[in-house]
Amino acid sequence: MADIRNRGFQKKSEFDQKMIDLRRVARVVAGGRRFSFRSAVILGDRKGRVGFGLGKGADASLAMDKAKREARKNMITVALDKEGAISFEVEAKFGAAKVRMRPSRAGRGLVAGGAVRAVLDLAGVKNTSAKVLSHTKNKINTAKAAIRALEKLRLTK
Repeated sequence: MADIRNRGFQKKSEFDQKMIDLRRVARVVAGGRRFSFRSAVILGDRKGRVGFGLGKGADASLAMDKAKREARKNMITVALDKEGAISFEVEAKFGAAKVRMRPSRAGRGLVAGGAVRAVLDLAGVKNTSAKVLSHTKNKINTAKAAIRALEKLRLTK
């Protein structure tokens, strides 16, 4: 009887998620092209933990589930001050993507764009300014550069 009542209900995850990229990718085989989906997901609890995951699957939902599992595995903890901002300026590079983050005065809020904003928002960072210094449009490398910058905060504390 208890099984019937709980059907269709899942336990709410402690993490919020943001999908930054969903693409249909193809590989060429003898009969033509085989299509699959690639998903890039950022997972965070808005309290200092954030992770990035990339997943591929035959269906978009399978790719997203794999990306969520990967993001949970790659979770990092960010060192934030009492206002929820970063302590000092950091800069990081991943591939061609280069990101700089600096603390800003209270009340200014989160000033960032694209994938960097998603990473910082889900990490719980407030009153911080971020800038993508490279000319790349690659969201995946930009998100990974943002994660590397936040890891630098963790290592120095």
